[in-house]
Amino acid sequence: MSHDIEHDTGGGGGILANKVLWLCIGAGIFILIAFILPTPQSVIETVDKYGFAEQMIRWEVAHDVEGAAHQTMVVLGLIPMAIIFFATEAIPIGLTGIMMPMLAYFLHLLPRSMIGKTFAGDAPMFLLGVLAMGVAVVDVGFHKRLAAWLLGWTRGFLVPVFVLCISMSVVGSFISAHAMCAFMTPVMAAVYFGAVAANSKGGRIEHDPALAKFLLFALCFALNVGGVGSPAAGGRNVIMMGFWSEYQVPMDFFTWMKYGLPLVPIMGLMVAVYMLVLFGRKIKTRDLTPGLAAIKDETRKMGRMSYAEYVTFGMLLLILVLWILGGEELGLGGPALLALLIPVIFRTTDWKKILNGISWDAWFMYCGALTLGALLKESGAAMWLAQSFLKILGTVGMSSGFGLWVGLSGLSGLMTNFMSDAGTTALLGPIVIPMGIMTGVPGEPWAVGLAVAFATSFAHFLIVGTPNNAIVYGLGVYPDTGEKMIHPMDFIKYGFVLWVLCMGVMWIIGFLGIYNLVGFPEGILETARGVMEGGAQ
Repeated sequence: MSHDIEHDTGGGGGILANKVLWLCIGAGIFILIAFILPTPQSVIETVDKYGFAEQMIRWEVAHDVEGAAHQTMVVLGLIPMAIIFFATEAIPIGLTGIMMPMLAYFLHLLPRSMIGKTFAGDAPMFLLGVLAMGVAVVDVGFHKRLAAWLLGWTRGFLVPVFVLCISMSVVGSFISAHAMCAFMTPVMAAVYFGAVAANSKGGRIEHDPALAKFLLFALCFALNVGGVGSPAAGGRNVIMMGFWSEYQVPMDFFTWMKYGLPLVPIMGLMVAVYMLVLFGRKIKTRDLTPGLAAIKDETRKMGRMSYAEYVTFGMLLLILVLWILGGEELGLGGPALLALLIPVIFRTTDWKKILNGISWDAWFMYCGALTLGALLKESGAAMWLAQSFLKILGTVGMSSGFGLWVGLSGLSGLMTNFMSDAGTTALLGPIVIPMGIMTGVPGEPWAVGLAVAFATSFAHFLIVGTPNNAIVYGLGVYPDTGEKMIHPMDFIKYGFVLWVLCMGVMWIIGFLGIYNLVGFPEGILETARGVMEGGAQ
């Protein structure tokens, strides 16, 4: 059967397709910021005041405060260059990822042992395991059963889309959204292919790139927004709960759900509507029933679950249980790596097939983003950006209450697209909670903490913002050709407006609605203030 793909690179033609131009622009901006512009006095003061200079001198990556501030400027120069390269693919995104530790090595931005850890820590191993998990699930056909269970009862176009977005957002609140993304991306590809194959004529597959992007981004964005629902949705939420405990104002699991879970189905519904408005007129194939029916038929032909499927299902359950119960001792990476071991040991998937199926481009890209996040944190660049933003908030009258929540969540939401959600929360938490305490507004220790943690779920507009984005990019391929369904620039094109909408929903429904409706316990401000003043003394 022949096929016909209408290529849509996401970046389009013209200036965005000029790789050499963007390579020069990115490199030029980096050189300008890192080596030509004078170091602002505020950068010098930040790295000196908060101990970053002392730390870099101890690490022997700088000799004095001015030298440490210069290293911070180099890191600040990396940010726009990385964004340009990731978005335009001026060079392959995996190679851009490799550039981050390479530059850190050659420019001596971190100790060598720390640079290596960004490629061998828990997060890289977690993503590697999740990508392998997706390969194993697809190889034994278990993703078809998942699709039949979740979407098999739906028909048409609108019902499957709304069921997908709302169910994935809720599921993503309680179990690993990254794992669900790995399971469901091949499902969306299979549903897509069945639908376009049924709509094609003359034995010629007429591809519908708009439908492919629609299904993958609907899945990805729905799982992203589920992160606000409960502490189980991600490490960032647990980190923030730890900061509250340090001020003796702890929040329990179900209390978090009172503030976050009501937002989840609303945002899932919003994702569905947004995607329909965005892609509605571009989609040629308006009926997903053939794709869903094809998967149901294939599932019926498969008969009862096979040995390989039972092993795969057991592996998924084991990894999920270890994620939930393993705690900090096991982390996320250790259990995830079982997805490389178990299929080979139990002979359900060939080792070479796993290696060939993993998107190494996406993995190298994400590891590079982790390196950049570590550079931002350890050099003081992230602290300087946060302090600069907070000064701006003060000048525009957003220093307390709703204005402060909006400002801090906006900062958190932006930063989480450049560094990990847990890293963003870990960096901003110690800054924003004392800020909230000092305003004297009741409930602020919880209010500002929730604002920051919620916003880290909205890493929609950069491919490096969350493993979900990397997984969808890596596993989202046309089943007949193996070509990528989405382009890194697509995340900016389709994700930025959704990011703005998510922030708006959080501000209006979350801050003005749920905060007032649920309220905050009496006395948490006084308790937290007492702890803070006691520590200062």
